[in-house]
Amino acid sequence: QVQLVESGGGLVQAGGSLRLSCAASGRNLSSYGMGWFRQAPGTEREFVAAISARGSIIYYANSVKGRFTISRDNDKNMAYLQMISLKPEDTAVYHCAVARTMYGGKLTDYNYWGQGTQVTVSS
Repeated sequence: QVQLVESGGGLVQAGGSLRLSCAASGRNLSSYGMGWFRQAPGTEREFVAAISARGSIIYYANSVKGRFTISRDNDKNMAYLQMISLKPEDTAVYHCAVARTMYGGKLTDYNYWGQGTQVTVSS
């Protein structure tokens, strides 16, 4: 069983930065894609960024491209999401997830999820 724990969320002013971390346990994740998703109140969970097992494929939602950077450290079983130039519309609970295979490009490609960390961006 894979367990994922996110951290690094918080309250930040517009234009600020945060770095989210995702710590995984229960399985070596070096053969699986990882992703970040977010969900604001009253909305569906949406894709933010994905990275393949070895980090060779990275993809971002258009809304965060150029501002967010996904990365991973397979030796530490960790994934990260560096966020800069944050906007109020980035406010959401951010979840990390593990894909069923080496890469996941959409929500249904993922089968393990963390509880999430709240990111609030004030204007």
